Amino acid sequence: MLVYPQIDPVAVHLGPLTVHWYGLMYLCAFAAAYAMGKYRARSLPGWQQNAEQISDLIFYAAMGVVLGGRLGYVFFYSFDHFLEDPRWIYQVWKGGMSFHGGFLGVLAAMVLYARRYKLTFWGVMDFVAPLVPLGIFFGRIGNFIGGELWGRPVENPDYPFAMIFPQVDHLPRHPSQLYEAVLEGLLLFAIVWMFSSRPRPEKAVAGVFALGYGCGRFFVEFFREPDADKGYIAFNWLTMGQLLSTPLILLGVILLVLAYRTGNPPKTA
Repeated sequence: MLVYPQIDPVAVHLGPLTVHWYGLMYLCAFAAAYAMGKYRARSLPGWQQNAEQISDLIFYAAMGVVLGGRLGYVFFYSFDHFLEDPRWIYQVWKGGMSFHGGFLGVLAAMVLYARRYKLTFWGVMDFVAPLVPLGIFFGRIGNFIGGELWGRPVENPDYPFAMIFPQVDHLPRHPSQLYEAVLEGLLLFAIVWMFSSRPRPEKAVAGVFALGYGCGRFFVEFFREPDADKGYIAFNWLTMGQLLSTPLILLGVILLVLAYRTGNPPKTA
């Protein structure tokens, strides 16, 4: 039986300054996106953005992730907490980010980026989509280190990956943060990156990402403990994460249908 290692959420103490693991994971996510973005810009035919513009792209995306992710968490999951203590909205080092809110934030940020550099919105989204899963991977590792978003109790106590989270109870549970890190992070990265390695119709790469993430998140929610203040939204099994993932699945299908029905070539510059 595995036991959750009690990890200090603070990675480094520098006098009065504390550096949290959660923040470091976000830095790793943005650094990985920048490195892969530079590589993708060099290898993608027709993409004419230089290193400085790639830096701007990652900056826009980072702002969309942080602002959208935090606001999404507040309004989708913890609005009551925000009403009780409005200052809590700034305490991002304590965790509390929503992927779906971050996704909406990135959409808004990419609209602004595309306008600034006179690019097509879907061309930018097709470029960005393969960079996102690695960020999700680091984010889920941050969730695991922070001891949040644990899984549901396992039915078979001999399940080899069952883990006890002492901060919750002494029941063997699914380490759902690690499931998400692998499924929504590493596996989705491999799928979207390989799919985007060949020229695809505009919207197709973004469609594969949306469909892949939506399906992966919907599936993992069956192993993740529902939010205590939300519980099941409907049917005694549908969670808020599944509810918010359903539009992403539909969006992915629609984008793929449009991409291959129109057959428009990639528009990146």
